[in-house]
Amino acid sequence: MQDLPTVFVTEKGARRAKAGHPWVFESDIARLAGEPENGGLCTVLSPKERFLGTGFYNENSKIRVRLVSDNANDTCDTQFWRRRVRWALDYRKTVMGKDFPTCRLIHGEADRFPGLTVDLFSDTLVVECLSLGTDRILDEILAALVEFLPDYGVRVGTVFERDEGELRIREGMEKRTGFRLSLAEHADGHTEIAENGIRYDVDFMSGQKTGFFLDQKYNRLAAAGIAKGRRVLDCFTHTGAFALNCLAGGAEHVTAVDISASAVEQARKNAALNGFPEGEGKGEISFCRADVFEVLTDLVNDRSRREYDYIILDPPAFTKSSSTVKEAFRGYKDINYRAMRALPRGGYLASASCSHFMTRELFEKMLDEAAADAGVTLRQIESRAAAPDHPHLRTVPETDYLKFVLMQVV
Repeated sequence: MQDLPTVFVTEKGARRAKAGHPWVFESDIARLAGEPENGGLCTVLSPKERFLGTGFYNENSKIRVRLVSDNANDTCDTQFWRRRVRWALDYRKTVMGKDFPTCRLIHGEADRFPGLTVDLFSDTLVVECLSLGTDRILDEILAALVEFLPDYGVRVGTVFERDEGELRIREGMEKRTGFRLSLAEHADGHTEIAENGIRYDVDFMSGQKTGFFLDQKYNRLAAAGIAKGRRVLDCFTHTGAFALNCLAGGAEHVTAVDISASAVEQARKNAALNGFPEGEGKGEISFCRADVFEVLTDLVNDRSRREYDYIILDPPAFTKSSSTVKEAFRGYKDINYRAMRALPRGGYLASASCSHFMTRELFEKMLDEAAADAGVTLRQIESRAAAPDHPHLRTVPETDYLKFVLMQVV
């Protein structure tokens, strides 16, 4: 065991750590031995002085310690982190196969890199770091990724950091954005990827999060699998990914809706990149900048139109804290109720939530209540989660954040 400052936790904190959860909260701290440094390593012991793990300490955070190892023999040095990087890459190569060149390489706590996200877009890495301890070793992690990736058939020329979140301030860090490594052709903050055979322009400098949501990769394929011959309404289209997958899957027509003008233009750009014609005809896609709630309300109020027999709902997170879950539940229920009312009997609905506070149980309860209020029955086709490059660590419920359900309205 390393000679490090020691954090003694309460029985409650010890139970959580023994169960495999990597967070030690402020309320779990019983006492300190030594003076742990913010962002530095510490040893965590139970009230009976049983070793629980080694982690990053930060007195600025409500998560006072983020555990990185439960092995007393680990030294958490450079070689330790290089092994962790190699394990993360080996896992992605195994579960993603040919899709490896466009995937999430590091998914925070699920890979035992607290607060760290690294997405790979062909030859570009986009990084977000929200943990002080991880931030202090970020150079080592990125250097290992750039060094190892050629072994997996990928050469990285650009690394861009997107550390803009308010959480960094609360963790005692400054916000930070910019290139750590740059190819001249990506100086404008754009690169191109292919996912499910569809090309996308990725705005990694100013797009949402890292520039493209990779977690819905296989959910888009599932959605496209039932799109043939259907008139599809893709709500909250963002980059147009669900819309373009459905069009490629043989949809008769797709309408992509988003309230953001920049999102609509990005979706239009991606459609053009793939040669999908814009228009109202068969095999074409149209774009609409509008409030999804209003669009669905109009469809419900004029049900004779029956313009769509397939609606996709992929909204942004309606809640980012436990205190607003009730309001979020109502928001999710509202859009799903309206979509169910707008669809004809036999129509199809895809519905998603990306908030871990909206648990899978709550999400399914919401769907059932919306269906009851709409006077319809849901025939579930399948219930899905994030792609496997965004793994769910079963001891950490927070990593099971994405819900995606395909249904028929009967």
